[in-house]
Amino acid sequence: MSHTVILDLTFNAGTGESVVPMIIASLTDTRARKGAELIEAYVDADNSDHLVIWEKWTTRADQESYLAWRIETGMPEMLAPILAEPLRFIHLSPAE
Repeated sequence: MSHTVILDLTFNAGTGESVVPMIIASLTDTRARKGAELIEAYVDADNSDHLVIWEKWTTRADQESYLAWRIETGMPEMLAPILAEPLRFIHLSPAE
């Protein structure tokens, strides 16, 4: 069964228009990772500084391996100064 994650990012006011394209470009690497089934990004229609990334992974372990790789590459440290709020990961399970 696939593992679904929502990544919620809110950038500093007025920075979304310049930051979001860079994040979107980085998703090419995400999509290439083992277990990445679907990676989609959505900009909040009412707030261009708010980005939601919808991820489907083969397993939670695949997503956790990917996240560990992003941490190793320094992505969280790069994002920290431009985030208005901490990164928020929501791990979802299908409702039965």
